[in-house]
Amino acid sequence: MSAHVLALVLGTVLDRLIGDPDWLWRRVPHPVVWMGQVIDALDRRLNRPAWSARRRRLLGIVALGVLLVGAIAVGLLLQGLCERLGRTGTVLEALVVAIFLAQKSLADHVGRVALALEAGGLPAGRRAVALIVGRDPEQLDEAGVSRAAIESLAENASDGVVAPWLWFLVAGLPGLLAYKAVNTADSMIGHLSDRYRHFGWASARFDDLLNWPAARLTVLLFAFAALTLEGRGVARRAITVAVQDGPRHRSPNAGWPEAAVAAILGLALGGPRRYGALVVDAPLINPAGRREASPADIRAALGLLSRLGTVLIVLAALALALSLR
Repeated sequence: MSAHVLALVLGTVLDRLIGDPDWLWRRVPHPVVWMGQVIDALDRRLNRPAWSARRRRLLGIVALGVLLVGAIAVGLLLQGLCERLGRTGTVLEALVVAIFLAQKSLADHVGRVALALEAGGLPAGRRAVALIVGRDPEQLDEAGVSRAAIESLAENASDGVVAPWLWFLVAGLPGLLAYKAVNTADSMIGHLSDRYRHFGWASARFDDLLNWPAARLTVLLFAFAALTLEGRGVARRAITVAVQDGPRHRSPNAGWPEAAVAAILGLALGGPRRYGALVVDAPLINPAGRREASPADIRAALGLLSRLGTVLIVLAALALALSLR
């Protein structure tokens, strides 16, 4: 158990410092790319538009099952190998954890939006934010670009950082790989388009289930991060707004961390947004906040993310200390 938790401490620190080095993944496919290839193959073989909605939903459940069994099997093999290798295995396990956490890569991508707005103005900011959100950036002003970047940071802090961290802590490498496989499937096929409305239903619902605890934990982590600098009142407001406004979001999970960040920064997030020709009439999160977000607010959100990462390292270290007693 102590080696497992030590790998979590080391992996969280490695991700914080190194992240996803471009020079490596340009030469070697990232494991998430391999997962995506499996999902794409299942989609091509099991999702035919001519088939009935019921059949496509059942085959979507089958595809999810195949994906989960494969991910858990690989995780068990890797876990067994790491246990047999002793200290070398702990280092290997930490490297796998670092690969599947995304704090530094998230901070880098969101930080580029602030840099683009400051150095290149609105056109550069729109190009940068288009890399991390699905909405139409040409419809966004500077405040809209800033809000979009902050919303992406809040949501991805939960499903890209806290959720894989939590599932590794709970279930080791099998839990980590299973979570990442489901999360990747949700991003690829968990949409309400005609092609994926039925086939991706199981992946989307299971991803919601796996992210449920992480989204609520992320609220507490953001609140604690705010407590260290902003004080008890801001931390309490983050939790209150998350409980009030989180359920108003169209996602059962994304609204919770988004509401916490909105409360801490004093912003109103959410609201109507455009995805190509589709306009989604989403409610405001923390409507009492201001809508005029700026690059300075993006940097404040990045500071929150950094403190959240520090709290995760401290929590993992505490778990390690308890496992050694």
